[in-house]
Amino acid sequence: MPPVSPFLRTAAAHAWRLLVVGVAVYAVFSLLGRFHEIGVALFLGLVVTALLSPPTRGLARVLPRSAAVAISLVGSIVLLLGVLALVGEAVAGESATLVREFREGLSSIEGWLEGPPFRLHPGALSGLQSKAGAYLSEHRSTLLDTAVSGAGHVVQVLTVLALAVFSSVFFLHGGTRQWAWFCGQLPERARGRVGVAGRAAWRTFTGYTHGIVLVAATNAVLVGLALYFLGVPLALPLALLEFFAAFVPLVGSPVALAVAAVVALAARGPLIAGVVIALIVVIGQIEGHLLHPLVMSWAVRLHPLVVAVSVIAGAIAAGVVGAVVAVPLVSVVWSVRCALRAHADGADDAPDPPRREAGEGPREGPSPRPDG
Repeated sequence: MPPVSPFLRTAAAHAWRLLVVGVAVYAVFSLLGRFHEIGVALFLGLVVTALLSPPTRGLARVLPRSAAVAISLVGSIVLLLGVLALVGEAVAGESATLVREFREGLSSIEGWLEGPPFRLHPGALSGLQSKAGAYLSEHRSTLLDTAVSGAGHVVQVLTVLALAVFSSVFFLHGGTRQWAWFCGQLPERARGRVGVAGRAAWRTFTGYTHGIVLVAATNAVLVGLALYFLGVPLALPLALLEFFAAFVPLVGSPVALAVAAVVALAARGPLIAGVVIALIVVIGQIEGHLLHPLVMSWAVRLHPLVVAVSVIAGAIAAGVVGAVVAVPLVSVVWSVRCALRAHADGADDAPDPPRREAGEGPREGPSPRPDG
């Protein structure tokens, strides 16, 4: 039997190790897939904690910690419900006008498409509308079943939100103690590295959360003012859509502004729709070249290619939730890697710690925390 070449032996050794790592990663993601609601709830709880930690700390200087947490949470919930109520009132107030403008806009679009350069047949759009009505009537039972199943999804969403609020209460009230307790359960040799990783992860996560909220709010204000002065209906709901869409980097804002362009085309005509499309380009440039470099300077700044690949991979793996979570997850992992590498280099260069005298108590290190 001929001897095995060293190259083949090395390749085989790396191959089975890669297989083991692949199986472990697949098992982890399969486990997370079965309990993804819990993962999403904890992620939202951390987001709420990152956003409400500064006001909670400020209130805790003059009030008990429990009262500060309660005021921060209740105040944020009231603010959110007030914004949603304002949006609902705006939609209800403009619904009749919007229906009329949509009908007139669709008629003008039909006339525009029937002329040059498209020269669409006059009966094409009306035939399309009749086909759509026939499809809805034929598949009414399927649509009703989908609506019923959608009610079950609504219950799941409400359950996830309730768990997120519940977990954020404990994160805000005693996150530091919880993290210190967790680190205390680890072997003493690993506590330093875990503490460094936890501080880096929380610093990056809070920086990213504050930054993306500020970017989203700025985009929403710009879009709302532009649509309002252009006379596009539903400017406030479209601005709110832009706010939530901005949490998906590179993709969310163009999609939300495309919806605004469709509304402007139907309600105000091609000229205003063209201005809204130009607005898409301008806001994209402001976001990419001004807001992100300035606002995200305290968080890990990833290459745009890494951001794009992360968003696409997250969307493929877990849909919209994966697209939202992908970039902060990659940022946290990269910051932890950099922090651990710097910690290892510093530990290698650090002098030996002084010896303790007999009877001297153990020295307490810094308390690692994601601050609650």
